[in-house]
Amino acid sequence: MEKREFIKIAGLAGVAMLSNPTGLFAGSRKPGQLETLQAPFALPALPYATDALEPHIDKLTMEIHHDKHHGAYVKNLNDALALPANSAFANLTLEQILAKVTAKDGAIRNNGGGHYNHSLFWAQLSPNKTEPSAAFKAAIAKAFGSWETFQSQFNDAAKKVFGSGWAWLTVNKNKELAIISTPNQDNPLMEGLGYKPATPLLGLDVWEHAYYLKHQNRRPEYIDAFWNVVNWPEVEKRWKA
Repeated sequence: MEKREFIKIAGLAGVAMLSNPTGLFAGSRKPGQLETLQAPFALPALPYATDALEPHIDKLTMEIHHDKHHGAYVKNLNDALALPANSAFANLTLEQILAKVTAKDGAIRNNGGGHYNHSLFWAQLSPNKTEPSAAFKAAIAKAFGSWETFQSQFNDAAKKVFGSGWAWLTVNKNKELAIISTPNQDNPLMEGLGYKPATPLLGLDVWEHAYYLKHQNRRPEYIDAFWNVVNWPEVEKRWKA
């Protein structure tokens, strides 16, 4: 059961397993569909070593961020879902849970979002230098004017998050690309919170725990470093799906 759950949770973010580098979506999951399993959820393993992203993201930050922070989100989400007061979320997939949460569902909103967001975050990073395809760059240029304008707008969205949150590149059902930011562990799947439904393609965690050990209060420096480790083939697989 643990192996099956790892495979499918890794598929949540389109991540290739170490033992199955071509695997994106497991089991009966439709292309573009994300989490299919119900609780209890599990912490997905990183698809690379904790020091693999250096010097851009340091080993100690990766260890604490993945093992402690993401691990806590998974535990707290399972604990919250086990409460009778949250029975309305029983037997739902993670995607369905996120779409259903409202402002009154604090524990599930925060920890469910934390689990989804971080699972995607690990998958979209790579120790190997990658480049976006010509087709993807053309789609970005069509949506934002140029690749450089896209990066500038994404950087601005990340820099302007007040406190903790995320910057996102998203695509909606009409295939329209957009850049948004969300506070805390919110993401654009949370329709019940008023977000326009869209699928996250690329997300940047700008909580201080994601960068403070290496970059201290220099968030722009961390944002610049992020572009060196983006796994563009994985981002594009989500875009195509």
